[in-house]
Amino acid sequence: MEDAKKERILVIEDEDHIAQGLELNLSKQGYEVRTAKDGLQGLDKWRTWKPDIIVLDIMLPMIDGFSVLRTIRKEDERVPILILSAKGNTASKIKGLKYGVDDYLAKPFDLEEFILRIERLLKKKEWYRQTGSAEQPEKEYAFFAGKEYVFGPNRIDFVTCKADCIIGKTTLTEQEITLLKIFITNRGRALSRGKLLKAGWGYTSDTTTRTVDNFIVRFRKYFEPNPKKPKFFKSRRSVGYIFDHND
Repeated sequence: MEDAKKERILVIEDEDHIAQGLELNLSKQGYEVRTAKDGLQGLDKWRTWKPDIIVLDIMLPMIDGFSVLRTIRKEDERVPILILSAKGNTASKIKGLKYGVDDYLAKPFDLEEFILRIERLLKKKEWYRQTGSAEQPEKEYAFFAGKEYVFGPNRIDFVTCKADCIIGKTTLTEQEITLLKIFITNRGRALSRGKLLKAGWGYTSDTTTRTVDNFIVRFRKYFEPNPKKPKFFKSRRSVGYIFDHND
């Protein structure tokens, strides 16, 4: 029975020593692990085995990692994907974020950091899974699944992670995108700082409610005609924030 409850991790990596090392160390952490040596094999195992999380290299035989990522995201927007690649440059990271990766770690990497990132992504997946139950109020903080959203003079492109807004064109960070999707999905509803932290960061031992406040300051700068008198991202005393518009 215990084996049936193990979370499944698919490692798509063509370097044998890395794949074997990850399989060994993740197995020691109690996970069920399978590996794939190329993009085609990785896609096949993703479809048939249905892992809880995917660790993905970029430079793969047959089909490269970015193509694998885009293929998966066309069918599944929720399975957590962590890119683990020797390509640690900003351009590759931005490309990964545009295609829908959840996290990005450059090689060489620290094993402890890698394990912590896996744990964090799995905790966020578990939160997503807690939908449909009246006993789980966090379920209501779902994510906007559209590719574009327009409000007032602002337009957000969730494919390119860019926005045309009051200050002009700007590139949004992964965390900004996450919080914006939560606000849009819950338009017109007051959202507490605590639950926004849980939704946006998975677990919050190193974050404070001030973190959310800082993001709201950014959103008002980006999207509000007058940041001092917000009409879209409004405060709710003793509660948190509410996003709404009349368009």
